[in-house]
Amino acid sequence: MQISIDNDTWVWVIILNPDGNSQILGQQFEESPEAFIPTFLEKDQALMCMHRFACEKGQKCEPQAMLYEELTKYAADNQFELFILDGEGQVL
Repeated sequence: MQISIDNDTWVWVIILNPDGNSQILGQQFEESPEAFIPTFLEKDQALMCMHRFACEKGQKCEPQAMLYEELTKYAADNQFELFILDGEGQVL
């Protein structure tokens, strides 16, 4: 399935330490060197998948909306790919 997202679309990412020194959650599959940012089209999808991601114990994380254009710039600057996921954690 091919998904087209406009630059002015709001997408959802997981933010670590949202109360200060926040950063976007990035992940990496064990079998692959690719680093990626899990990205969701809906907040509910992000909430359903939060338990699947590696966060340090005691670290607060929450989904937050971000403009797709800003996210793509952040990902490129930090050598991440964007994976659009559904509520089950499957790559779309």
